Amino acid sequence: MRVTSDLWVSALLRRVFVAGGFAAVVKRGATEAGAVFVLARGRSGDIALFGPAPQTSYDSAKPDDRFFSLLGAGDDAAVLEARLEREKRFDPDIWVVEIEAGAVPVEELISVKTP
Repeated sequence: MRVTSDLWVSALLRRVFVAGGFAAVVKRGATEAGAVFVLARGRSGDIALFGPAPQTSYDSAKPDDRFFSLLGAGDDAAVLEARLEREKRFDPDIWVVEIEAGAVPVEELISVKTP
């Protein structure tokens, strides 16, 4: 059984804080199963947006894991904010979590699948 989005986001926030970073829930989505998007900001001004990985990324032996894929990156936050606005119009129950992971790579905080 997959953990709820609410519990998963709480655990992510805790992992970020323990690692010495900062995190905030920008948009609270559906408690049970809202899709989670992560905006990761670097201290040098770079930003990356991670969203739910395609279903083909999931292992049938571990269907309850939560995987992400990189949706965009760069230093233009407006482009990524526009992408999030489109996602919100498509699904108003999404979660948006913004993190500044500090010295810890984002890939150590969330499971990122590469294409």
